[in-house]
Amino acid sequence: MVPDWAISVQPMTDMTSTKRVRKAVIPAAGLGTRFLPSTKAIPKEMLPVVDKPAIQYVIEEAARAGIDDVLTITGRNKAALEDHFDRNWELERALERKGDELRLQRVRKSANLGNVHFIRQGEPLGLGHAVLCAKAHVGDQPFAVLLGDDLIDERDVLLTTMIDTQQRYGGSVVALMEVPKDQVHLYGCAAVSPLAGAGEDIVRVDSLVEKPAPGDEPSNLAIIGRYVLAPEIFSALEHTEPGRGNEIQLTDALLTMAGRVGEPGGGVTGVIFRGRRYDTGDRLDYLKAVVRLAVRHRDVGADFRSWLLDWADSDEARVGGDGEDHLGH
Repeated sequence: MVPDWAISVQPMTDMTSTKRVRKAVIPAAGLGTRFLPSTKAIPKEMLPVVDKPAIQYVIEEAARAGIDDVLTITGRNKAALEDHFDRNWELERALERKGDELRLQRVRKSANLGNVHFIRQGEPLGLGHAVLCAKAHVGDQPFAVLLGDDLIDERDVLLTTMIDTQQRYGGSVVALMEVPKDQVHLYGCAAVSPLAGAGEDIVRVDSLVEKPAPGDEPSNLAIIGRYVLAPEIFSALEHTEPGRGNEIQLTDALLTMAGRVGEPGGGVTGVIFRGRRYDTGDRLDYLKAVVRLAVRHRDVGADFRSWLLDWADSDEARVGGDGEDHLGH
């Protein structure tokens, strides 16, 4: 006898009934308070990770997955985002006159990643509300949501796998990652069950909870910042009451969709990611991300790695600081 969960999540047989994802939404309206005073005048999404702002890594990931239409949800004081993905004719002409082709290509790349649009969220009412702001732009097709705090290594194809999964099973797809149990309360968390014929890394999501209290987590599978959503999520968001933090939580709307298996746009599938993720969500993780990406950088990676290994054995590294703010930080 086939279990009930296997019957309700069979792959879609009419592949024309779900469109291929071509649009992405990047919520970028946060104030970046964890990085003050750096983010007093600079959007946190523009903080450099080696030699590119964090948000460029995210849009490059979308482009690699075949997405050429990106809507960025911003707030006040985010004009630098628009400037970065626009052409800078004066700078380009100066580089042309100098014959600096390498830097010219790098400057132009950010403006050639696709059609990048910007709208303002208006009020900081939560991630769910930010996604809801994209309704008119997205329309009636599935779309990706990429959070700028999570950078996925370019060698991993998480987003493409999620898009393929959404095409096969319909509904919405979330990225999941195993984290230590004492860190689950920092994330949204999913309860899952096997999905017939899908392999161990594609699972059915039965329930979700946003930042569960320690001891109440249903698993150690955290929801990381990649989603592929059915357009029906907008209706769910419109009827989602403010939740944790008095904000409209995307996790709560996805919980609603998880209970609508068999309905249009219903059901939630999870892709368990076992690749390389760089967390830039707070100062310590941001510094770790910069180091991990810097040692692989094609221009400075070898020299930086050599210096880092030597420095790690130095007295300066072993002694460390005394915790006082001698450098004004």
